[in-house]
Amino acid sequence: MLGILGGLGPAASCYLYQMLIDHTPAGCDQDHLDLVISSRASTPDRTAFILGKSKEDPFAVMEQDGFSLVNYGATVLAIPCNTAHYFYDRLAEALPVPVLNMPRLTVEDAKAAGCTKLGILATEGTLAAETYQLACQRAGIGWAVPSPEHQQGITSVIYDDIKQGRRADMGKFNAAVADLKAQGCDRAVLGCTELSLVKRDEHLDGFFIDSTEVLCRHALLACGVTPIGFDETGGQP
Repeated sequence: MLGILGGLGPAASCYLYQMLIDHTPAGCDQDHLDLVISSRASTPDRTAFILGKSKEDPFAVMEQDGFSLVNYGATVLAIPCNTAHYFYDRLAEALPVPVLNMPRLTVEDAKAAGCTKLGILATEGTLAAETYQLACQRAGIGWAVPSPEHQQGITSVIYDDIKQGRRADMGKFNAAVADLKAQGCDRAVLGCTELSLVKRDEHLDGFFIDSTEVLCRHALLACGVTPIGFDETGGQP
């Protein structure tokens, strides 16, 4: 049984659930995964804590919800929030079941697809925690992040647009992407699950690797399901 530690934010968790349904080879209800979702939207903001702007530590809430999922019967957990992986090592050590590591899996998939330098589109918290930078170093590939000006644009897309139920400001988004391409990146990761919704709504091309798609595919595999509907690079067409 898959446990989804969600609500970080709610739209991203909902999108992962829909994606799991869409990529499961099912002919009836009973062919789908058994899963349980915890969507504690009141979990303290991860980026604010990482950047020292808040003293509310999200870990205690995440740990409690992790145990709740396990007690309900979850045998593997997925966290559809890249920034929350700042707490991954503590959480994985505390919980008695495997916890999928979305950033590491995403970087490994990018490398397997031939990426040599990965552009990182993510929250300021994820960048400050160096979650993707360290994963790239571990995988032996290069990386780059947007300039401070263009990172402000990505932050605005995440917090002012997606988290408020609006379509992304593609001028800001595309400016950051152009910055990464100018730095020599051959792929860019949508390293915030809110940015996954930009790919869905704006039909982004193969330059982008979507961390939510990666998490979906590996969650299905971890539960013994062979996914359908992904292209040869592991993404949704």
